[in-house]
Amino acid sequence: MTEPDLSALRERAAHGDTDAADELTGLASERGDLNELRRLADAGSSTATDELIQLAAEQGNIDELRRLSDSGNATATDQLIELATEQDDMDELRRLADRGNITAAEQLEELTAE
Repeated sequence: MTEPDLSALRERAAHGDTDAADELTGLASERGDLNELRRLADAGSSTATDELIQLAAEQGNIDELRRLSDSGNATATDQLIELATEQDDMDELRRLADRGNITAAEQLEELTAE
C-alpha cells in the first residue's frame, strides 16, 4: 500500500469509518507498527487496543503494557503480569501489587519463595 493510500485510509478512519480503522489495524499489526496501533487505540478502536496488547506482549514491551495497564486495561495488566513473571521483574510485580493487584502479589510471593 502506498503512502497516499495509507493517508486516505487514515483520513477515513479519523472521520469514523470503522472499516477503514479495521483495515489500518490489520495493516499495522502485520507491520508490527506500535505507533499506528497506539494512535488507533487512543482514538477508541477496541480492535486496535487488543492488537496493540498482543503485539506489545509478543515484543516484550513492558513500557507499552504498563501504559495500557495504568489507563485501566485489565487485559494489558494480565499480559504485563505474565511478562514480568517470565522476566523475573520483581520491581514491576511489586509496583502492581502495591497498587492492589492480587495476581501480581501472588506471583511476587511465588517468585520470592523460590
